[in-house]
Amino acid sequence: MRFNRHAPSRVGQRGVTLIELMVGITIGLLVVAVSMGALMVSRGVSGTVSDASNIQQQAAYVMRSIGQQLRQAGSLYVNTTPVAGAVATDPLTAVAFETDATSSSGISFEQAKTIQGNTSTGAPTVTYRRYKDAVFTAATPQSSARNCLGGPTDDASNVDEAVTSTFQLSGIQLECGGNSAAAQAIIQNAAEFQVTYLEQILTATGSAIKPVNAAAVTNWRAVQGVEVCLVLYGTEAIDMPTPSYYKDCSNADVDMTALAGSRKNRMHMVFRNVFQLRSQGLL
Repeated sequence: MRFNRHAPSRVGQRGVTLIELMVGITIGLLVVAVSMGALMVSRGVSGTVSDASNIQQQAAYVMRSIGQQLRQAGSLYVNTTPVAGAVATDPLTAVAFETDATSSSGISFEQAKTIQGNTSTGAPTVTYRRYKDAVFTAATPQSSARNCLGGPTDDASNVDEAVTSTFQLSGIQLECGGNSAAAQAIIQNAAEFQVTYLEQILTATGSAIKPVNAAAVTNWRAVQGVEVCLVLYGTEAIDMPTPSYYKDCSNADVDMTALAGSRKNRMHMVFRNVFQLRSQGLL
């Protein structure tokens, strides 16, 4: 019988000890824990940035919508043929501003009521005259004036009427309605909507602009502008220190960690804008 003298010897071979296995598992768990922590921090930062971006987009949209309506308040229509026999193309023909309009549909426009505010909520109602103008793309005059909901419909029954838009806060929704249409939400997560009316008053040294709420306005025809303050909050819960404050529309400190419901530990951002009313106080 022959033996292989070159067969490997098993005397010196060893496996992984229990201590080495436990050390490897511990190191692996530490790596996983650090990675998960970094992932959670990254996700939190990404969610906060996304939340802030979404709030700013909503604020930009609603300010644009409100401003579009407010800047039309008090706009006047120039009648190029106010007297019989006048020629619109004659540069010497007298013109006149038409301040009022009576609609066949029963919705009339009065220049003296271009801006009104609810004395309880402060919600503004903007009104301006809707009329048709000649446009290059159409054979007949068309009207491009629309309220905040895109109405009223352009048909023969309301060629010359009032265009109305009302902005109001309902719960956490900022709503818009107008021309007898039901109010619709235009943004969500609104914590505060405050409107200040800039009324022109006479003083001993001349005139001045006095910021007042709707209940304190003495002459709506003298309101020259509107200041809008809007507070929006996000949807991402933030691990913020206690207390964490923001300034509301009244410039008061509000602790975000002490709020209730969906506003608790949420990012709050305040937006302000001032809109001048067109032609107010001229007539």
